[in-house]
Amino acid sequence: MRDYCISLNPLNNPFLKYCFSFFLISLVFVFQNPLLCFSLNPALILPLKTQVIPPESVPRSPDKLPFRHNVSLTVSLTVGTPPQNVTMVIDTGSELSWLHCNRSQNSSSSSSTFNTVQSSSYTPIPCSSSTCTDQTRDFPIPASCDSNQLCHATLSYADASSSEGNLAADTFNIGNSGIPNVVFGCMDSIFSSNNEEDSKNTGLMGMNRGSLSFVSQMGFPKFSYCISEYDFPGLLLLGDANFSWLAPLNYTPMIQISTPLPYFDRVAYTVQLQGIKVSNKLLPIPESVFEPDHTGAGQTMVDSGTQFTFLLGQAYTVLRDEFLNQTAGSLRVFEDPNFVFQGAMDLCYRVPTNQTHLPPLPAVTLVFRGAEMTVTGDRILYRVAGEIRGNDTIYCFTFGNSDLLGVEAYVIGHLHQQNVWMEFDLKKSRIGLAEIRCDLAGQKLGMGP
Repeated sequence: MRDYCISLNPLNNPFLKYCFSFFLISLVFVFQNPLLCFSLNPALILPLKTQVIPPESVPRSPDKLPFRHNVSLTVSLTVGTPPQNVTMVIDTGSELSWLHCNRSQNSSSSSSTFNTVQSSSYTPIPCSSSTCTDQTRDFPIPASCDSNQLCHATLSYADASSSEGNLAADTFNIGNSGIPNVVFGCMDSIFSSNNEEDSKNTGLMGMNRGSLSFVSQMGFPKFSYCISEYDFPGLLLLGDANFSWLAPLNYTPMIQISTPLPYFDRVAYTVQLQGIKVSNKLLPIPESVFEPDHTGAGQTMVDSGTQFTFLLGQAYTVLRDEFLNQTAGSLRVFEDPNFVFQGAMDLCYRVPTNQTHLPPLPAVTLVFRGAEMTVTGDRILYRVAGEIRGNDTIYCFTFGNSDLLGVEAYVIGHLHQQNVWMEFDLKKSRIGLAEIRCDLAGQKLGMGP
């Protein structure tokens, strides 16, 4: 474990008067025991520790795609008065942050539960409050009143996990700063498909555009992340990224639809996909295929919580056919109609086990309004662990068919965001992109492995 110094600046926002203008954490690291240090600028030293969690223990929102990946995004902090240690899974596709609560007077606190009785600053939220009546409108399941007239929330997930409890407010301590009255779900009832692994985490930190998400409540106008494909996993930055070494970003506007539609997630990070290129060849897909219809189906969501990228069938089929055509002489197709990786990826290849490198692969470029994201190299094909056919291993195309999952959306997963600086500008409602070596970016910020 090594220490790193992170610069801070005070905020004018009264809600964050004890906080800072940017706060840097690692996506797959936890921070503990922060210490203040003093130089020309105030700074905070945070020891960082890697934490890897099996993905099946992470609950998924109903509108998110089920997947398996071997790294979960977690952060450790303290909550309550006096502070209690908690570990939360970061999810940019969820709104409500929540903790697994323990209301026993005699129970000692642990990192797997938050004891409300032991926190003098804990405040339950009544169902008559504006927080309950007005700020829960984008919840998949509407909030309700329980028998004690407290605001009650039920969350369900695609892996059949669920959590249920009351909305509450308490002090969240980040670094040496205590932020009061942060709203979260205090969940008493949690059903999980993997209780043993879930017990390692206290809850979930929602990071989408909803009014009750953590980033919205903190009032940060921007946040960024950068995911590396090398040993350094990545970083998350809350606030403005004014670094001289960062290339100018290309921005694409976020799409907003104020009218509630059955298939449109209004608080997701939605952009306008306009086209797809393979080896710089623009595919013959009408732009109308990428536009949400009158039901909201067809939105394009940028999601750090989904591993691969999924396209609606009409666009996926054209991409699949062109990629097949351009790799016909260099890759051997895995001909098994019953094999569909993760239920949506039906283009796979056989590669000899003794072959150490894949042949040169055509790049796939996603064309957005004002920006592009190019996927190359190892991010094009994914080796399926444990799948051996004779002397061959199985690799699958990392673009899948949303139609096979019953999902009415395009989803840009985090595998294709590797080595791209992703800035989410909430104030100007836009997303900025710039290609960068994320491991080198982390080293410049003092976060090298």
